[in-house]
Amino acid sequence: MRIVTFVKYVPDAAGDPEFLDDNTVDRESDGLLSELDEYPVELALTLAEEADDAEVIALTVGPDDAVDAVRKALQMGADSGVHIVDDAIAGSDALATAKVLAAAVKKVEEEEGPVDLILTGFASTDGNTSVVPTQVAELLGLPAATVVSAAELDGQTIKARRDGDSSSRTIEVQLPALVSVTDQTNDPRYPSFKGIMAAKKKPLEEYDLSE
Repeated sequence: MRIVTFVKYVPDAAGDPEFLDDNTVDRESDGLLSELDEYPVELALTLAEEADDAEVIALTVGPDDAVDAVRKALQMGADSGVHIVDDAIAGSDALATAKVLAAAVKKVEEEEGPVDLILTGFASTDGNTSVVPTQVAELLGLPAATVVSAAELDGQTIKARRDGDSSSRTIEVQLPALVSVTDQTNDPRYPSFKGIMAAKKKPLEEYDLSE
């Protein structure tokens, strides 16, 4: 099983984010892995531990410093990382970002083989549009289970629970699929010293937009 989890490098809310002259956010300033993306990373690692011969790939789109988001996922336990970096991507809206992410998943499949599951946060802590996961699923022709509070694999099916204000319901989606999860899914692990050291030796590919 091959699981891709999207991770985003976002401005540190405790810092002092600034805008550039073109009115886009300065993403070269202090940043970190989006807190909401730690939950899909943890779910990916948990599912991989329960499956046979599973691989977790952390994928990000962003400037040079965005690689730190991938490195955090590698320290948590992801097996490899992919960083899409290109000045032409700067200032992309949600749809453009989704198109790059979808193309990046296809690139992973060309290089590594079929992707069985894509896991994402239900939103990012900076843009907070919540539309990128479903846009990526549509572009890739995949079923999507969104705003999921709990998920488990049952063979080639993923069972996902969605919690509403007054009720919950469980849906089943056939793999390959995309699932976006909330901060109710789990408690993300902290990188251990062993994990931090091991991450330095894990493969991390970098591609530009043309690739």
